[in-house]
Amino acid sequence: MTLTNHPAVMERATGGTDLIETVRVGGYHTARASRTELSTWITRRCLWNRSDRGALLPALVFSSNGQGVALAGHNTAYDAAMAAADVIHADGMSVVLASRILTQTPIRGRSATTDLFDDIASEAQADDLSFFVLGATEDENVRAVAAMQRKYPQLRIVGRRNGYFGRDEDAAVCAEIVASRADVLWVGLGKPLQEIWSFTNREALRGVGCIKTCGGLYAFLNGDSTRAPEWMQRAGLEWIHRLAQDPRRLLRRYLVTNAVSTCRLLMRTG
Repeated sequence: MTLTNHPAVMERATGGTDLIETVRVGGYHTARASRTELSTWITRRCLWNRSDRGALLPALVFSSNGQGVALAGHNTAYDAAMAAADVIHADGMSVVLASRILTQTPIRGRSATTDLFDDIASEAQADDLSFFVLGATEDENVRAVAAMQRKYPQLRIVGRRNGYFGRDEDAAVCAEIVASRADVLWVGLGKPLQEIWSFTNREALRGVGCIKTCGGLYAFLNGDSTRAPEWMQRAGLEWIHRLAQDPRRLLRRYLVTNAVSTCRLLMRTG
């Protein structure tokens, strides 16, 4: 595949969010696009970046879910990062449901990062795009990379690093990522750190096509966490499944987050 196959990208040097229609949900301009449309956008953005590597800032692709909606307005650095995103997609079903109930232009479907990864990896494997995998513990990171390569044998993973480094190491970490010539940087540092880190270091990551935050993706790839049954996902009840797996860590978070995010989704949609 070449850039000439992507006229929408050739029209704009920015690869900006004007290429994806959005609807305001939970305070964020959220992509209405399907998973397929999102993965294609990311592939196009990376291919465009290759035509003049380093000329464009990396595209920031963040997600919106109950936790993220609840965080809005409580952390100025996080708010700034989200405002700078090129694409915000509906990772949580609650965001999709709110758009269906309260808007005339609903989101076409949920794009859970765990599912979106497969779409992006499939396109990356076909188009020879490369990944850098950042975040989690050393063991989790190693196992996540191994899981990716088992599932996608032709996928090029050009680098990896655990997420345990200080802010004084950011420059060296970014230099390592840029030197790898990665097209997609996966950042699994957990909200809100991953969004803040990605935005703060965006300039130092010129050469990367797309920065995609991914939260707990590595745990799902490793089998440390499992997805809820399909019916729970469709009903927006996946959080109950996750709570049952790790009640000690998630109970307080969900008790607070669900109430706050529900109110904000109802108040800040439109």
